[in-house]
Amino acid sequence: MRLGIDFGTTHTVAALVDRGNFPVVPMGEHDFCPSLLAAHTDGRIVYGRDAAAVSAAHEPGWHCLRSLKRLLHGAGPLTEVELAGRVFLLHDLCAGFLSHVRELIFSHAGRGPKRIEAAISVPANSSSGQRLLTVDAFRAAGFDVVRLLNEPSAAACEYAHRQKRTLSGVREHVLVYDLGGGTFDASVLRLDEQGGEVVGSSGVSRLGGDDFDNVICQLALEKAGLDGNTVPPLVREILLDECRMQKEAVSPNTRKLVIDLGTAFAASPSLAADREIPETVVLQTEAVYAACGPLIEASLASMDDALHDAHDGAGVDEDALAGIYVVGGQSSFPPVYRTLRARFGQDRVHRSPHPFGSIAVGLAIHLAEGGSRRIKEKLTRNIGVFRETEAGRVVSCDVLLPKDTPLPPAGAPPLEVKRRYTPRHNVGHFRFFECAHIQAGRPEGNLSLWDDLRFPFDKRLRDTHDLSGVAVERGGEQPEVEEVIRAFPGGEVEVELRVLEDGFARKAKISPRGALPGRAQVRKGA
Repeated sequence: MRLGIDFGTTHTVAALVDRGNFPVVPMGEHDFCPSLLAAHTDGRIVYGRDAAAVSAAHEPGWHCLRSLKRLLHGAGPLTEVELAGRVFLLHDLCAGFLSHVRELIFSHAGRGPKRIEAAISVPANSSSGQRLLTVDAFRAAGFDVVRLLNEPSAAACEYAHRQKRTLSGVREHVLVYDLGGGTFDASVLRLDEQGGEVVGSSGVSRLGGDDFDNVICQLALEKAGLDGNTVPPLVREILLDECRMQKEAVSPNTRKLVIDLGTAFAASPSLAADREIPETVVLQTEAVYAACGPLIEASLASMDDALHDAHDGAGVDEDALAGIYVVGGQSSFPPVYRTLRARFGQDRVHRSPHPFGSIAVGLAIHLAEGGSRRIKEKLTRNIGVFRETEAGRVVSCDVLLPKDTPLPPAGAPPLEVKRRYTPRHNVGHFRFFECAHIQAGRPEGNLSLWDDLRFPFDKRLRDTHDLSGVAVERGGEQPEVEEVIRAFPGGEVEVELRVLEDGFARKAKISPRGALPGRAQVRKGA
């Protein structure tokens, strides 16, 4: 079985490669599985609709974790999540959820081979850690991952399949506007008969439907005369569910949203007893749209960055766009589509017929046509390293792989960049990082630090298990070292240091450091 699988912030969708057709695979009574899980204080964990059921029933002891994918940004293999009074590896939670998805797929498929060859995707702005963690979680869940593609690139595959007539020699660029439940990505691709290449990309790692829900929730609380900072977490969670449901029911003809407060505040009788809280509040849609305006403007600013940065800064003129392809679940929110059509015109803005499933369908198309139609990806972030020099008194910063470095096609060997040098220190202390921008030789903006790598240049230190307590000392000339940076087709990166004299080597796996924000408490890796 060959599938394209979109592990989304809100929904997870799979599309089947079926003799030139790419139908969305049913998961029970629906075409998706909710991307959530719930854990009980006794250690039980349920996923998908089972998690949604216990969350909706507000059963005691259960704690729901939504937007699981959003926690992956900046995460690494050892990142921990505290949920229901217990600590879990984020990798294990993702693998458990994806195992549940696999069971749902086979419950529909019935008998047959249990192997699933999968193409999967990540946000274009993902760190290498997120890419590695996503692939490992899928493989731990039993999927044979053969392709990893950026989500906008997958959407471009669907665009080329459905909107081929819009492409020409004059207009060969497509802008993918991907607004999902938790992230926003914009990519500019040049498409032709042989495939395509990413020429510009940008994104906001924490901008999506969750943020729109929070805006609507805040409006509802203000309309009721309540301070959002004093609302208990459980009440807010129930109210967010209500706001999400009302938002997803909005159509272009909707004039007002009626938000149920009674159910949410029934979970906190003491708070309801302190003041008079209305059962419902009514929000005019134009007021909701205006409050969500800054979020939409943030996506447009990122989209402009992708257009301006395309072709190594040469940019792509809007008139050269064959189309703007609008995908992602949040793209169905009327002010989003309305704003884009006002900017680019009605004829060039196209919305996927399956906004929730467009990424999965595009992945299935890419999997089917991968041998003849290739998408050339690029690194979306700079890869660099902080090094210690002058016996540890000075720290220098080097860019190892700059943003927009072309990546090898699927199935090809990794791109390798090598440098050789003769160290004059006993220990090398390397702090690898990713960042969005390099300014005057310094990393700027969204910086992700990987785990440190300490390398024993002095042979006598090779058996020392922990080099963190060894002082960096300048001494005699050490054997020549080769540093190899490898970038794989899916955007994962690894670094290997090797002594040329005898082959002694160590590798740095991508494992970002630092705690992550989220409703569940997230801890940095040990």
